[in-house]
Amino acid sequence: MTKELSAEFIGTFTLVTAVCGAALFSAPSAGLVAVAFAVGLSVLAMAYAVGPISGGHFNPAVTCGLVAAGRFDGGKAVQYIIAQVVGGVAAAAVFYVILQGAPAAGKWNDFLAISNTYGGSGFTMLSAGLIEIVITALFILVIVSVTSPRAPAGFAPIAIGLALTLFHLVAIPVSNASLNPARSTATALFGGSAALGSLWLFWVAPIVGGVIGGVIGKWLHAEYVTGPTNP
Repeated sequence: MTKELSAEFIGTFTLVTAVCGAALFSAPSAGLVAVAFAVGLSVLAMAYAVGPISGGHFNPAVTCGLVAAGRFDGGKAVQYIIAQVVGGVAAAAVFYVILQGAPAAGKWNDFLAISNTYGGSGFTMLSAGLIEIVITALFILVIVSVTSPRAPAGFAPIAIGLALTLFHLVAIPVSNASLNPARSTATALFGGSAALGSLWLFWVAPIVGGVIGGVIGKWLHAEYVTGPTNP
């Protein structure tokens, strides 16, 4: 599994690079659209680049959702999730160092601002958790659907990348758009106690949503083997 885990590390590293680079440095001037497109394009590119090696999960919620959909071997899930988290943390560490060299007069975000949080002056835990469950479920449903045998071959990364862009545009104002526990862990480790205190929700909600999306996708795309009997 060395190549598969390396592909997951690289893909998640790239995704969190997109999150950190766009959210820390571009968003203060360009707004949330820059972050949404950076994340969507990073997944689109990596799905084509290393997706054929590992399946292109780059996200513990995707891994869990695909297990629930019967599309991935559950015995590999923990190793995939570890590779994803390590890849994300490595990318965040690089940008933590880069941020230390930012000019004082510039307009930059810090790691707390780009972390996934709830409460305080922001949306409540219920609001943040609910949007994460819903958008992650829809995201996994897209993945299961566009990678089904009935879907046009070769276009899945485009649909997945655009869907991720869409869901970030929807959720960034509410929860900073996690959909991905590895992404949330990576930024929370450098975001301080407030970010770490919220982190549990951004593991639970995306994984719950991922499993829901996987189960629905499995039901929608169940292959008929003999007449009307589902496998």
